[in-house]
Amino acid sequence: MSVAFTFPGQGSQTVGMGKALADEFTAARLVFEEVDDALGEKLSAIIWEGPEDQLQLTANAQPALMAVSLATVRVLEAEGLDLANDISYVAGHSLGEYSALCAAGTFSLADTARLLRIRGNAMQRAVPVGKGAMAAIIGLEFEDVEALCEDASAVGVCQIANDNGGGQVVISGSKDAVEKAVGIATEKGAKRALLLPVSAPFHCALMAPAADAMEEALAEVRRGEPVVPVIANVRAAPVSDPDEITKLLVEQVTGRVRWRETVSWFAANEIETLYEVGAGKVLTGLARRIERSLSGVAINEPGDIDAALKAIKG
Repeated sequence: MSVAFTFPGQGSQTVGMGKALADEFTAARLVFEEVDDALGEKLSAIIWEGPEDQLQLTANAQPALMAVSLATVRVLEAEGLDLANDISYVAGHSLGEYSALCAAGTFSLADTARLLRIRGNAMQRAVPVGKGAMAAIIGLEFEDVEALCEDASAVGVCQIANDNGGGQVVISGSKDAVEKAVGIATEKGAKRALLLPVSAPFHCALMAPAADAMEEALAEVRRGEPVVPVIANVRAAPVSDPDEITKLLVEQVTGRVRWRETVSWFAANEIETLYEVGAGKVLTGLARRIERSLSGVAINEPGDIDAALKAIKG
């Protein structure tokens, strides 16, 4: 069976995530301890105990979600998974791409935690609060959303941030432009067009200062070739060269997350099952809507480990 691992992005975080794994498996507990050490604070306490508003902060949510994903991977490996031989590809949604790269050995766990803290802070600082916005457009074709973004760009930046598939496209940019786009989408018959409760307009040109910060941070980090190819967000195709990976991670800050195309690429390349590794089941739901031929399975609780290993190892 050909399988791939996918790693969730921001929005999947919940207080208490990963706690059951850490309680039951030493391999998981060690991941949270290493992330705490790398950041010089007890992020694990915020992950498991809250308060929720602290976990929701971009600078906390990004390394927190990565920690849960990597804790899950380390448990799977401790129980017998050989990532290089058992998994064909890895991919992650936005920050999840860093989780995928860490799992595949491109970055160390400590470096990944620090990179995501830098990324979260840089994204938050890039645009003054209240000046940017994001919105979900549901029920319109991708090309229609592209066209309405172009119309809305007359009053400011407005771009597609996430092409999530299943009729769901997220747009990002200047508050006035995104609000205009929401109005146009409603007129054009979108099932829903609503502003999202986010702290910054991710994956658009307004994030250019954050892209510069990531280029600088990534230049300081040791990188290795991933043990399995990573499907890059901005290319929706596999990459293995560390220099190319770094370049695409910088582009990803202002570029579109091409998730619909990523899932379709998996289906076209003989992948049968996508395992979502970490918090929540968002990507599992999207996979089923994008490609009915694919099976989607979430792994985030102790009871999921044995079942996943049996299915993967045969």
